[in-house]
Amino acid sequence: MGDQRDRMLAGEPYRADDPELQAGLRRAAGLQRRFNASGDPAVLRELLGSVGEDVEVRPPLYVDYGSHITIGPRTFLNYGVVLLDVAPITIGADVQIGPGVQLLTPTHPLDPELRRAKWEAGKPVTVQDNVWLGGGVIVCPGVTIGADTVVGAGAVVTRDLPAGVVAVGNPARVVKTL
Repeated sequence: MGDQRDRMLAGEPYRADDPELQAGLRRAAGLQRRFNASGDPAVLRELLGSVGEDVEVRPPLYVDYGSHITIGPRTFLNYGVVLLDVAPITIGADVQIGPGVQLLTPTHPLDPELRRAKWEAGKPVTVQDNVWLGGGVIVCPGVTIGADTVVGAGAVVTRDLPAGVVAVGNPARVVKTL
């Protein structure tokens, strides 16, 4: 692995214009186009890092690299899901993800000069087993959503959610224990 890719996966600042990273983006873009045109599960398995048994993903699907994404068995992703994987994205078993959901790992420096110089970082996102993310949910970098949790449509999850709760709103807040 190259230095910038190692830094990216470690959550350290990295240069987004690194040639190796750009090649990874191009590889993923080609596979993403093929999957979105065909819905072929074999292409999905080539695009993503790991795909469990009986996973259903409805195209279109949008990723950065794809190779940093793990999806557990019997999981369903509806149309238009965005998985920006500059850091690992782990989706557990039996997860239901609604249309237009975004799991976002990239972060950017507040300093405008560092942004202009193409520095970025990332924090992993984890969605544990049997979670349901309603349509349009946005999960921010570094968030873990506990098992059996339900996140209402349109919620913006800015911090970890415990297992077995219902969370809604922007920012998402727990409104019920299951």
